[in-house]
Amino acid sequence: MASPQQPYTDGPPDAEGGDGAYQDGQQGGAAPAAGGKKKRDRYAGQAYEFGAGGNAALGGQQVGGQPPPAVGGYGFPGQQPATQQPSYGMPQQQQPQQAQYPDPNVQNQAQPQYGQQPQYGAPQQGGYQPPQDNYQPAGQQPGAQGVTQQFQQMSVAGQQPQAPAGGQMRLNPLQPIDIGPQGQPFHVTDLDQPPPPIILPPNASVTPSPHANCPPKYIRSTLNAMPTTASLLKKSKLPFALIIQPYATLHDSEDDVPVQYDQVIARCRRCRTYINPFASFLDHSHRWRCNMCNLTNDVPQSFDWDSVKQAPVDRWQRPELNYSVSEFVAPQEYMVRAPQPLIYLFLLDVSYAGVTSGLLATAARCILESLDRIPNADRRTRLGFMAVDGSLHYFSIPRDGGENNDAKMLVVSDLDEPYLPTPEDLLVNLSECRTNIETFLGKLQSMFAQTQDNSSAMGSALRAGHKLISHVGGKMCVLSASIPNLGYGKLEMREDKKLLGTSKENGLLQTQSAFYKSFAVECSKTQVSIDMFLFSAQYQDVASLSNLPRYTGGQTYFYPAWNAARTEDAIKFATEFSDYLSSEIGLEAVLRVRTTTGLRPSAFYGNFFNRSSDLCAFPSMPRDQAYVVEIAIDENVTKAFACLQAGVLHTTCNGERRIRVLTLSIPTTQNMAEVYASADQQAITAYYSHKAVERALGSGLDAARDSIQSKMIELLQTYKKELGGGNMGGGGLQFPANLRALPMLFLGLMKNLGLRKSAQIPTDLRSASLCLLSTLPLPLLIQYIYPRLYSLHDMPDDAGLPNEATGAITMPPALNLTSGNLVPYGLYLIDDGQTQFLWLGRDAVPALINDVFGVEDKNALKQGKTSLPVFDTEMNERVRAVVEKSRDHRGKGCGSIILPPLYLIREDGEPSLRLWAQTLLVEDRADQGVSGPQFLGLLREKVVT
Repeated sequence: MASPQQPYTDGPPDAEGGDGAYQDGQQGGAAPAAGGKKKRDRYAGQAYEFGAGGNAALGGQQVGGQPPPAVGGYGFPGQQPATQQPSYGMPQQQQPQQAQYPDPNVQNQAQPQYGQQPQYGAPQQGGYQPPQDNYQPAGQQPGAQGVTQQFQQMSVAGQQPQAPAGGQMRLNPLQPIDIGPQGQPFHVTDLDQPPPPIILPPNASVTPSPHANCPPKYIRSTLNAMPTTASLLKKSKLPFALIIQPYATLHDSEDDVPVQYDQVIARCRRCRTYINPFASFLDHSHRWRCNMCNLTNDVPQSFDWDSVKQAPVDRWQRPELNYSVSEFVAPQEYMVRAPQPLIYLFLLDVSYAGVTSGLLATAARCILESLDRIPNADRRTRLGFMAVDGSLHYFSIPRDGGENNDAKMLVVSDLDEPYLPTPEDLLVNLSECRTNIETFLGKLQSMFAQTQDNSSAMGSALRAGHKLISHVGGKMCVLSASIPNLGYGKLEMREDKKLLGTSKENGLLQTQSAFYKSFAVECSKTQVSIDMFLFSAQYQDVASLSNLPRYTGGQTYFYPAWNAARTEDAIKFATEFSDYLSSEIGLEAVLRVRTTTGLRPSAFYGNFFNRSSDLCAFPSMPRDQAYVVEIAIDENVTKAFACLQAGVLHTTCNGERRIRVLTLSIPTTQNMAEVYASADQQAITAYYSHKAVERALGSGLDAARDSIQSKMIELLQTYKKELGGGNMGGGGLQFPANLRALPMLFLGLMKNLGLRKSAQIPTDLRSASLCLLSTLPLPLLIQYIYPRLYSLHDMPDDAGLPNEATGAITMPPALNLTSGNLVPYGLYLIDDGQTQFLWLGRDAVPALINDVFGVEDKNALKQGKTSLPVFDTEMNERVRAVVEKSRDHRGKGCGSIILPPLYLIREDGEPSLRLWAQTLLVEDRADQGVSGPQFLGLLREKVVT
């Protein structure tokens, strides 16, 4: 076994001694659819049922504000429209104010450099306002009562943040509302709200840059005004945690983070904080004061000098003083060896299941076609290949241009102590052996075409692979279509359907063999990361295998019952695997969070190994994951604002040692009302999703669901007791406007595939879902918990077409997840970010079906996994554009390789498919879960009475 890799140091050697392992800081260790001519009269005789339709809640009013056509869309056969009504259903209602609900579909508005999210560095006019929408619950018709209710709702709005008076800063005002069905209930557009703004004192940053405070794209805090004392935090019952997403794209070229190449890095001598926009300068700018620990430091002599141009520079233009997210190229003293090259070792399942499913052939072809996409700018990238069945198959690939260009296969059948037959040429340089690698991949499938071996010694293969790359570090990429049933880490078929949905189900979510966690920890020490691609049609024990990525900074990708014979399956895997190989991961990375004196990181959640109290180690840091760091208040904070800084020390794929620094400042308060008014409902949900996964794996699914519900009741009770200030009248359920979505997000979390009470969910599916709940970036996590529902048959005229200003596809208005928004003649898209469903109503008219699918008889449509046909009809182009835009991760401000499969669901078709899609309707009663109104009723019963 190779000795643990010598770690890097986060800065120069410690002058005050120490073992040097972690020096004072971090370890080293489709084209837009063209809009054709509008066919307004095409379906003139096929109008809507009055007061129904997916977009009825918005009264048919279009996003652009233009009145809808008198006739349009697809309606109930044989009905004539009422001439005075818009063709989309309900009478027109007042739109939510644009200032409250910015259009979520316009992704590329003129924004500051960091991208899609607004900046929250300075006081903002208007603060966080409650939506003054007149959203009507499904089935509620407008009338005198509705109008009265609308006026009542409008009366709570209009509070504006006050300008600072007498030096006292006003933070976000508390805006109580009734979140019950009769008040201002949750509407899906609440999820498009930015978090409550972070309102810092004037001149808090050393430069007036709009980028001085960290955008929510990179770090979101559960509290955007933090309590000054631990007792106030405890009293509020709210969590204080950061959701950190160090990267927002898969590739550097798509990122807009400034990089400092001059290698001048100013850090605090005591706490090792990097200089940032919230530091302050003293003594004629020769010294600077650390904003974390208040120590005064000397400004480096070269801080105002450009060593490349040999000329002075304006310090106030330096990126680290203007940008809260910046990156430094690390100087020599930040490393103890040359930066690690990128190494991929592929472990390919060549058992009978792996070959007959088409996995081996598809994987080999995909790697072959992706060789140009694998990062290799420094020409040091190395690849290795191992095949696994009942034996281990190594492949020795010679350099290009030699006498013999064929790869040699070396078989090792000793699984207990596997050895390396020829250690020197099993890892080969991609640039030097490119032609021979291509030849090898072209022949790989034929080498095992006749196999009958059902065995898989993947555990032994992992140990052998670790031995092969542990002296350098790298990534082991495992592609497996069968359960490991030989050698180390042998697993049994333990799933019993009689246990599903019972208290004993928790045992199936635990790892079956101690090998997987202990081996993963060993890999982490030697800078080896593991990603699992799992494809079995049978039980594969994802619960055990997912431990390997969990502790090595990897990810588990699950493709249940995958088969290359299905075109959709092959395309999904090939697309994702190619994007995976092209992603510019960070190697031998560590993450450390530093805080203002009095605060301390107390708990960490995500896929990594926690090496010490505040250091998270990543043999490789992927670009499609987020991490949660809980912050404790140890001492009273006396400053007007607190600072938190995350530093990621890593090696790029191209051989540079870099430090990415993210700095967030949050105002402090002694007022609980301001704490509640500044709470971020999405960040709170992300924190509790990680807590729920931890609880599920430790105490069971029932305990996890109960803890979520208990927390929601506790928050409502605390709010009522501390801030309620009287009854709402009629027994309403009072909560701040900025937390209006929290009950539905918590209900969605309890109903998620990973946590839902059901006897129908296979253990592998549940385990894979728990992996997603603890790794997804925040925008994708929220969509996974509360999916998006779009009505396609009655889209506004501009939906599915490029926005004139931005070129981005305009999305139809999103709808609440309830069957009350589904009409029998409709066509809908339901998308949770991992799977997409096209829901076709049982009474859909032939014209709609023909325009979208090219056939008039819905019985001729293929149900289940499918892809949309391409036709030259406007409706087909617009539907395809909406489906594609819904898959756009970059538009949501995060990186992801996932390509959601598309399922066609007919309302009168396959019952199992229909029930599956209906489980995503969070606000409906399904399986053993309560509906949205029932959940609110239960909460009200616990809180009000």
